[in-house]
Amino acid sequence: MEPLRNILRHKTAAVKFYEADATKIDHEKKVVYISDDSDIKGDISQTEVPYDMLVVAVGAMSATFGIPGVREHSCFLKEVGDAQAIRKKIMDCVETATFKDQSQEEVERLLHMVVVGGGPTGVEFAGELQDFFEEDLKKWIPEIADKFHVTLVEALPNVLPMFSKALIDYTEKVFKDEKITVRTKTMVKNVTDKTIEAEITHPDGTKSLEVMPYGLLVWATGNAIRPVVKDLMSRIPAQKNSRRGLAVNEYLVVDGTENIWALGDCSATKYAPTAQVASQEGAFLARLFNSMAKTQSLEDDIHRLSELKSTASGPEEHEKLDAQLQAREKQLNRLKQMGPFEYTHQGSLAYIGSDRAVADISWLNGNFATGGGLTYLFWRSAYLSMCFSTRNRVLVVMDWLKAKIFGRDVSRE
Repeated sequence: MEPLRNILRHKTAAVKFYEADATKIDHEKKVVYISDDSDIKGDISQTEVPYDMLVVAVGAMSATFGIPGVREHSCFLKEVGDAQAIRKKIMDCVETATFKDQSQEEVERLLHMVVVGGGPTGVEFAGELQDFFEEDLKKWIPEIADKFHVTLVEALPNVLPMFSKALIDYTEKVFKDEKITVRTKTMVKNVTDKTIEAEITHPDGTKSLEVMPYGLLVWATGNAIRPVVKDLMSRIPAQKNSRRGLAVNEYLVVDGTENIWALGDCSATKYAPTAQVASQEGAFLARLFNSMAKTQSLEDDIHRLSELKSTASGPEEHEKLDAQLQAREKQLNRLKQMGPFEYTHQGSLAYIGSDRAVADISWLNGNFATGGGLTYLFWRSAYLSMCFSTRNRVLVVMDWLKAKIFGRDVSRE
């Protein structure tokens, strides 16, 4: 994670940062209500922050699609805390499976790791989990060598639907080689603490129900609107027909408001809800706000110069002020010509395990699709380039080296 305080200390502008939950946004009063959810409580745990302009970038939460038991029994993969919970659950399953006199049936259930969602998140996690088993767990706990099993479940006909057909086939082949089971056209209908009930669509179009025992279930599919966004949408009449998030215009202004912008997964645009889109939206808003600030400054300058010109004492001073006015007006016109947000797709990358990755990169006027070991090196370099700070780049490289030399940590926490 990137510590915000570390970023803010390098900023010359006055920035106030509060670690808090935004519980409600009152767009009429221009106030955000926040609460302190930390374990240590002070005298004030709830307060409000007034604003002139507001950017909503709270992301989304994992969607359960109303499937019974998902919220109660699944591990999600959105926050750092989710990753820590998954790690603990994996080791709990492994250690419980090796407990003395455990039945064979129970061992197989505990060591069956199910990932629901065939997008990049689910595919990358399934690949990493199999790597963890092959490179580390099997070495330290050899008695589970032939029992550990990863299954990837996807409701669509194939995984990675945003990639080309050749890369989808390559990914499925790699997963087969890695002994990861891919279950496509399989829709989860119910989840209990030990089993998944799924509806399978067969090649002939018939459907059947299957019960899959599992030890770990990771839910990596779909986005749902966060409560604070849902509450704001209910207060704005122009948002009544929006379902995926805050509907915005081409400048990312929230429909029905004048001073609220939204970006990322909490907004509803024509683009896919990916980090690449959110990153470009953030850069666009930064340029937009800088442009607005410069516009205000230039308008003040033009007003001041106009007043001076009207009281100019001679033709030389009048010409000088007139030249300055024309220069300011040209700058102002250039700033006001800033166009709406346009997304530029730079491609898709996904790690698929065994030091291999797939990439579908936008190249000139077409796409360049590739997969394998060299693509994995490209994936790693792209990953490093997207780290926000030099500090994090160094930490990530050190972590990779540590894992390569000493293996991943197999302690419970």
